[in-house]
Amino acid sequence: MSARAGIVVTGTEVLTGRVRDRNGPWLADRLLEQGIELAHITICGDRPEDMEAQLRFMAARGMDIVITSGGLGPTADDLTTEVVARFCGRPMVLDERLEARIAEILAPLMKRWPNVDPETIRVANRKQATIPEGATVIDPVGTAPGVVVPPADGVEGPTVVVLPGPPRELHAMWPVAVGTNAFGAASRGAEHYEQRMLRLFGIPESEIAETLRVAEPELPGFERLEITTCLRRGEVEVVVRYDEEGASAWEGLRDAIASRHAGTLFSTDGSLVDDQVAALLAGRRMAVAESCTGGLMAARLTERPGASAYFAGGVVSYADEAKAGLLDVDPALIARHGAVSPEVADAMAHGALARFGADTALAITGVAGPDGGTQAKPVGYVCWSARLADGSVLARDTTLPGDRGEIRDRSTTVAMHMLRRLLRGEELPV
Repeated sequence: MSARAGIVVTGTEVLTGRVRDRNGPWLADRLLEQGIELAHITICGDRPEDMEAQLRFMAARGMDIVITSGGLGPTADDLTTEVVARFCGRPMVLDERLEARIAEILAPLMKRWPNVDPETIRVANRKQATIPEGATVIDPVGTAPGVVVPPADGVEGPTVVVLPGPPRELHAMWPVAVGTNAFGAASRGAEHYEQRMLRLFGIPESEIAETLRVAEPELPGFERLEITTCLRRGEVEVVVRYDEEGASAWEGLRDAIASRHAGTLFSTDGSLVDDQVAALLAGRRMAVAESCTGGLMAARLTERPGASAYFAGGVVSYADEAKAGLLDVDPALIARHGAVSPEVADAMAHGALARFGADTALAITGVAGPDGGTQAKPVGYVCWSARLADGSVLARDTTLPGDRGEIRDRSTTVAMHMLRRLLRGEELPV
C-alpha cells in the first residue's frame, strides 16, 4: 500500500481568501512525483486549537506524512512549530547553531534599519530557532527554518514536515525535506506513478465523459487509470495517473481521445497553448490591438521569458478615437458596423500590422459588461481577427459566458487558439 499524505495550509489570510493558496497545489504535484498518495488538503486559521484539530484529523485517517505551510514567522501568532511539537509529543528546545544562522541572515537587514531594537530582533531570532527536540532542521531560505518532526517514542501518528508559507522559500526547502531520513522512513512503501495530461479546446466536459464511458469496456486495464477532468480557462484538461501496469491502458485511452476528438485535442504532452504559440512565433514579429481585454492579451503573450524576440507591441484602443487615431480604423466603418463588430476587429488587426511593422497581428473587441450590451450584441459578445502580413486570416465572433473578468480572460484563450491555428495553417473548427 502506498504511503499517504495530507497537507495543512495555515493562515487566517488564506482561510479568508485575502491570499490565494499556492502551496497546496504545488505540494500535491511534488508528492505525486514521490509516489505518495495525497489524501487531504485542509486550510485553517492561525488559532492553535484549529491547527491541532487538523493534525488530529490527519492522524485519525492514517496519514503517514503531514505537510504544513505557514506560521513560522517571528511574531507571537506564528505558532505552527509549537503546535506540531506538542502534537508529536516533543518538547521545544533552542538550537544554538540555528540561532546563529538566523542571526547571520538578519545582520544585513539590521544595517539597513539601524533604528530597529536589537533586543526585539534577538527575541524573535530565538523564537524561530526554538524547535521540537529530535527534529531535523531545514535551514531557512528567508528567516524561517523548516523542520521534519517524527512522532516521539510511544506516540503514534504521522511525521510532520513544517515549511514556511512564502512559496519561494517553501519550493527551495522542499528537496531538503524529502532528503531527510525522517521523511524517507515515513514514506517507505511509496509507489511509482506516472501522470499525463491531455488538453482540448472547443469541447464540453460532457463529450469527454462520453468518450471515457465508451472506452472503459473496450480498454483492458482501464480500471488501473485514475482519471480526472477539469474545465480551466475554457479548456478541458484530462489528467491520467497510472502505475506501471496501467501504461498500456493509458496509451489506448490517449489514442482513443486523439481519434475521437482530433479537431479539439491540441496538447498530448500537457503543454499549454501559450507555450505552443510562443514556439510558433519564433522568427516572427507579433502585434496586438485590444479593446475589451484592456492589455490582457499583450500581458499573456509576454509572460514567457524571451518574448521580446517576437513581440513588437500592442495598442489598447478602448475609445473609438483611439481606434481611429492609433490604428487607422475608418470612423465611418465604426459608425456603420459599431465598435464591436467583425469588420472593426479586422481593421484593428490591419492597423496593428502597419503600426508595428509586424507580420502577425491579433485584434479583440467586445462587450465585457456588466453594462453596455444590447439585444443584437449582448454582454459577452466578442470579435477576434488574427491576421498575417501575407493575407492569411482567421476571424470569429461569438458570445462568451461569465462575468466581466471571465469574459476578458476567455477572450484571450480564444485568441491564443486562433493564433495557434493560423500559424499552423489550420482552419477554425466548425
